[in-house]
Amino acid sequence: MSKATKSAQTGTPYTFYGSLPLKQAIPLGLQHVLAMFVGNLTPLIIIMGACGMTADAGFGDVRTALLQNAMLIAGLVTLVQMFSIGPCGGKVPIVMGTSSGFLGVFQSVAAAMGTGVISYGAILGASVVGGIFEGVLGFFLKPLRRFFPPVVTGCVVMSIGLSLISVGINYLCGGNSATTADYGSTINIGLGLLVLVVILVLKHFTKPGGMLSTSSILIGILVGYIAAIILTLTMPNTGINADGETFTYAWVVNFEQVKNAAWFAIPSFVGFGKLSDIHLVFNMQSIIPICIMFIVTAVETVGDISACVEGGMDREATDTELSGGVICDGLGSSFGALLGVLPNTSFSQNVGLVTMTKVVNRMALTCGAVFLILCGLCPKIGACVSIMPQPVLGGAAVMMFASILVSGIQLVTREPITAREITIISVALGLGYGLGSTTGATGQLPYYIQLIFGGSGIVPAAFAAILLNVLIPKNQEKKA
Repeated sequence: MSKATKSAQTGTPYTFYGSLPLKQAIPLGLQHVLAMFVGNLTPLIIIMGACGMTADAGFGDVRTALLQNAMLIAGLVTLVQMFSIGPCGGKVPIVMGTSSGFLGVFQSVAAAMGTGVISYGAILGASVVGGIFEGVLGFFLKPLRRFFPPVVTGCVVMSIGLSLISVGINYLCGGNSATTADYGSTINIGLGLLVLVVILVLKHFTKPGGMLSTSSILIGILVGYIAAIILTLTMPNTGINADGETFTYAWVVNFEQVKNAAWFAIPSFVGFGKLSDIHLVFNMQSIIPICIMFIVTAVETVGDISACVEGGMDREATDTELSGGVICDGLGSSFGALLGVLPNTSFSQNVGLVTMTKVVNRMALTCGAVFLILCGLCPKIGACVSIMPQPVLGGAAVMMFASILVSGIQLVTREPITAREITIISVALGLGYGLGSTTGATGQLPYYIQLIFGGSGIVPAAFAAILLNVLIPKNQEKKA
């Protein structure tokens, strides 16, 4: 056997195929898990809170089971994305996880349908339909690819980042569980800033690409979490508001949920076991806007796969890779919804990690996916994350969500920006995102238009970018 053949079989961290020694593959895989672990669970925590499914309302066991399933689904769908099952999976070094891009639309649906398991069931039912819809789109991606150049994809990603920044600040100030007297308190903001400072120090004052730099978000959150636990054990946990009512501070850590969680549990499907109270609800009020959001996330996935392949493998993504990636995105989301998990999509944080380190080996990423699956079988891990104070998550979310905006800017600037691109970006973000994200701006329009285009601004921005990209002629400046 020649050295070249042996090298191809064993592989390197910088080749997609080929095996690696476990002592090398495991750390590289964990590096990817550390980059997305918290981001994978945060959207689920936010939407459970928006639906009123909090531990205080008696949903402690449900929350733990859903977080457990979120880790399991992320690991399974990542494996499908890398190895593929028929046309499902692009065989690309993409790590999948719970999408934060749907937060705005999901919050709009929750607000329209009211809190409780019914609204959460409507979100899941729409995710099943929307995932199948995106999977079908994946089969026809080749003829549709011309509608998604970097300027369109970048506008979509930027609008996602813009819509989430306020969510991160809300968490930094105390989140939905904070009372008026506690919201924006010195301790809440101080905890979040502590997390942010630790992340910045580790990310920029340690070895670039090293474990400390790559896992800075996780370490920062752990530091904030420990600080919150110390505060819980050493300071009063309750206060009194202006009306004389007693309230619990948002930074308090309640260990009861972790104590009651099992060390090992088989995941539950919707309607069974710990998720027996949640049922799929198919409601057109939620299906229409969420299906449109699946089109948007398909655009984002195309951008992520393109960026990952170009940055990590120094070539353009093929039509087969893009098509298989989008199909996996959609069908994986539908399957995840059956276990109560929100839609799964490619994680931009990991795309950035691939671009920075050039580590694309499939075996390394497989080790990370297997670790996620193991975490999904241990409910105590989900419980530990579930009780994490919202200001701690806010410290990391502010930076993570803003980084999505920066990723959109990078996509837009990948090619030279002419007057045409400036017009598309300006109208998509100014008019599209501005109208959609401004409360009451669409209040006089028909109800379904309000539901689709109001709330987050992501959908109208995407619609405007796609439409203008088709209508405005190219090479305008050259003709002039």
